[in-house]
Amino acid sequence: MLVGYVRVSTKDQNASLQFDALRKEGCDKIFEDKISGSISERPGLQEALEFIRPGDTLVVWRLDRLGRSLKDLIQRVQELQEIGIGFKSIQENIDTTTSGGKLVFHIFGSLAEFERDLIRERTKAGLESARARGKTGGRRKKLSDSQVKMLRTLHEDPTVSMKDITDMFNISRMSVYRYLKKEVE
Repeated sequence: MLVGYVRVSTKDQNASLQFDALRKEGCDKIFEDKISGSISERPGLQEALEFIRPGDTLVVWRLDRLGRSLKDLIQRVQELQEIGIGFKSIQENIDTTTSGGKLVFHIFGSLAEFERDLIRERTKAGLESARARGKTGGRRKKLSDSQVKMLRTLHEDPTVSMKDITDMFNISRMSVYRYLKKEVE
């Protein structure tokens, strides 16, 4: 059985083109979402996934109708394949129920993984370069070394409450404990 999925980003957009293409493709049942692709919770897609059975094929008009990103799209299609459901995109002419469609989709997956690796390598090289120039990442310390010493002294004083310390330095209780722990290390 061919099961269609239609998504438009806003309520003002018209999904007729997608519905027509899916009907022409032979979809017996079509589910719809009128929601941005950036939102992960899509009721229509969830309904389609609950309805569809092994041996069926989920059909979309274009790849971007199913996934928020290439990584998300690949993950969704792999999940479908694991439970025996095919995937078809009309515009890109990809059909994972055929060996050619599987090949094209795996190439997409490899390209996405390659892109993630490149980003990871560039980030690592950038951080190493910054460290070599004396820069350190992360949030700046809110308290100076002398303030941390004062914090330690106040903490050791039984007459000073934790609330007094947090109010005095304008930091949270957890921050107090972090500063105390770092001072010990």
